[in-house]
Amino acid sequence: MSDINQLNQLSTQIRRDILRMVHGCKSGHPGGSLGCADFFTALFFHVMDHKPAFHMDAKGEDLFFLSNGHISPVYYSTLARAGYFPVEELRTFRRINSRLQGHPATHEHLPGIRIASGSLGQGLSVAVGAALSKKLNKDAKMVYALMGDGEIQEGQCWEAFMFAAHHKVDNLIVTIDSNGQQIDGSTAEVAGIGAADIEAKVKAFGWEILHMNGHDMQQIIDTMNKAKSLAGKGKPIFILMKTEMGYPVDFMMGSHKWHGVAPNDAELEKALAQLPQTLGDY
Repeated sequence: MSDINQLNQLSTQIRRDILRMVHGCKSGHPGGSLGCADFFTALFFHVMDHKPAFHMDAKGEDLFFLSNGHISPVYYSTLARAGYFPVEELRTFRRINSRLQGHPATHEHLPGIRIASGSLGQGLSVAVGAALSKKLNKDAKMVYALMGDGEIQEGQCWEAFMFAAHHKVDNLIVTIDSNGQQIDGSTAEVAGIGAADIEAKVKAFGWEILHMNGHDMQQIIDTMNKAKSLAGKGKPIFILMKTEMGYPVDFMMGSHKWHGVAPNDAELEKALAQLPQTLGDY
């Protein structure tokens, strides 16, 4: 899909899915999911080479790993809308015996899910291993990963940053969702690593650094294409993506309150009124 208007319509529908999923089970993480909807849409419907006929080894395909697994609603909606499983299955989110658990898990064998990512800090390590595997197998496809800015308070992330640069894992593109919020407050209040400090640290480890506005579809696509052009040149690629938690729902934006709280009936109605239905709700 290459038309920017179509991609924006799809991301709006994914946001509707997110809100209805979290409201339906009265739990989940809408804030970061809403903020990353444009990124997921661009990645799965324009940037990545992937096949909904899911195979775990993904030979000859690009790979994606969601490290901050609590934003599973946006991941599940994207996979469903991309044809990995029926859109109607989104109704089962967080239900008993559902394949769509609150954090992605592998034992349910949900197509598109390659790792369990409920524990923060681990996804980058897995992505580095997958990228090395592709290099060893002479598979020219890319590995993508998404992390949260609160998540990088985990020490394992920095070991993985160091390892990837040292071993020249240059088929890896890692994006961090820099929304400045986490479950207990702003990232500045909890463990103050500002966006500029994140960039300086990762650059010092030896990564290529790019920036993008996570709410500008064209800029996301252009930046991801730039990142792909830097692959194979000896450095892993890091994208600092600026987003706003809860975007674009006016009463959800910019507050950590909506990190992990479901909207009530009235809040759902108010939020959906700001997001016109484009493809049809499940």
